[in-house]
Amino acid sequence: MYADFRKNLQKDGFTMFQFSIYVRHCGSSENAAVHIKRVKSFLPEYGNVGIMCITDKQFGNIELFYGKKSKEVNAPGQQLELF
Repeated sequence: MYADFRKNLQKDGFTMFQFSIYVRHCGSSENAAVHIKRVKSFLPEYGNVGIMCITDKQFGNIELFYGKKSKEVNAPGQQLELF
């Protein structure tokens, strides 16, 4: 199931970059091949996964944009004292 697949990704050092997009740094293409093989080993029966290898420089050139509308900061709740 998806939850098990996600847990296996996290155990292998992947972190969520965006909804349904996980990233993992690999120091070399040989190291990436090891992790690609591992992901294939725990892929769900009906799962679809795409893997894209990019260089550190390419990853560093990613531009992230956030909405223009700012979010209100949640005000802290009232603190209660218990006796």
